[in-house]
Amino acid sequence: MNNQIQSLYDKAAKKERLIIGLMSGTSMDGLDIALCSVKGSGVNTDIKVLQFKTGDYTVGFREKIKAIFSKREVDLQLVCLMNEYIANVHAALINEALNEWGYENHQIDFIASHGQTIFHAPQSLHGLKEYPNGTLQIGDGDHMAVKTGIITLSDFRQKHLAAGGEGAPLAVYGDYLIFSKKGEDRVMLNIGGIANFTYLPGSLDASQIFSTDVGPGNTLMDQYMQKHFNQFYDKNASVAKKGKCNENLLKALLTCDFFDLGFPKTTGPELFNLGYLEKAQQASATTDLSLEDVMATLCHFSASGITDAIQKCFGQEASPHIFSSGGGMHNPLLIALLKEQLPNASFLTTADLEINPDAKEAVLFAILANETLCGQPINFGNRQGVPSVCMGKISLPA
Repeated sequence: MNNQIQSLYDKAAKKERLIIGLMSGTSMDGLDIALCSVKGSGVNTDIKVLQFKTGDYTVGFREKIKAIFSKREVDLQLVCLMNEYIANVHAALINEALNEWGYENHQIDFIASHGQTIFHAPQSLHGLKEYPNGTLQIGDGDHMAVKTGIITLSDFRQKHLAAGGEGAPLAVYGDYLIFSKKGEDRVMLNIGGIANFTYLPGSLDASQIFSTDVGPGNTLMDQYMQKHFNQFYDKNASVAKKGKCNENLLKALLTCDFFDLGFPKTTGPELFNLGYLEKAQQASATTDLSLEDVMATLCHFSASGITDAIQKCFGQEASPHIFSSGGGMHNPLLIALLKEQLPNASFLTTADLEINPDAKEAVLFAILANETLCGQPINFGNRQGVPSVCMGKISLPA
C-alpha cells in the first residue's frame, strides 16, 4: 500500500483527530482558521475548538481576489494563477498559526479547506436550461497539502452539485450533527456576506431539516462602505445609524424574483451587488439619497430578507430559538431590527452552544471532512437541495 494511503487510513482510524477547518467567505476579510479536536462521527460527533484566529489578508491580496470575484468576464490567466496563489497564501497562514499556537505540522491530521468562491451560478441566476447549477471555489488542495505537509480535503461543494444540490448552503450537515436538541426547534442563522439559516426541528427528524440562503447579509453594506467611505465595513453600524430607512428604496430592493422562490435556494454577490442597488435607486427615484440613508436602507433590506424568510417558513408568530453567527451578528442595528421584527423569537449566538460564532463556518468544514473520512452520508430523505452525500476531495502531501 502507498505509504500516503496508509497514513490516511491510520489517521482516519484514530479515536481523536486534529482537523483544521478553513473558511474564506464572500466578505474576503481574511482566512478563518479553526483547530478542532474531533471524536466520533455522525450524531455521535464530539467537536471542540482548541484554537481559532482569522489570518488577515493584505490589501494587495484582497484586491487580487476582487479582480476575479463575482464577475462574468475576467482575465482567465489570472483565474488560473490565483488557484495556486490562494492555496499558497492559505498554506502560509496555516503554518504561521500553528507556529503561533505551539503545534508542529505533523501533529495535525487533516486540513478541511473551503477555498475562495469566485462565482456562484445556480440555475435561478443563470437561467440557462441546458446547463446545471454551478459554483467555483479556488485554492488548490494539492498545493496546500504539499506546502503544509498535511492531508487536505477541499472542493466540498462539487459533490453537493453532482448529487442535485446547488452547492450551498452546506451548513445543514454540520448544524444537524452538533446543534440539534430534542424538544427545541432551532434556527441556526449565519449572517455572512449572504445570510442563510438551517432549521433544526426538535423532533430530530433529519427529513424535516433544511438550509437556505435568504438574501444579502453584509455584502451590499460592505460593498457600499468600501466604495463611498473607503472602509471595509460599517463598524458598529455607525454610518447606518446616522441615516433613515427610505421606504421607496426598500420596496424596490425587495422587488426581486429571488425572494419569491421556494426554499431551499441559494444566491450571492453575483446578484446582490452595487449594480443591483443602482437599478433599485433608479426605479424608486432615490438616486439623491444621502450616503447615510442608503446605508440605513441597506441594513433594513438585509433584516427584511431574513425576517420574511423565517416568517414564511414558520408563520407570522414565529417563536424559534435563533442562534446567530457570522460577521453580521456584530452589527447592532441589524440585530436590533431582527429582534423588533421577530418579537416572539429568542435570540442567542452559537457561543451559547460552546462554539465561537466567528469560527462556526470554519468548524463546519472540519465536520464535513470528518464525515467523509470517518462517517456515513446522513439520510435527509428525498429533500430537494439536501443530498445525502459525503463531500470533499482528498489531497496527499507527497
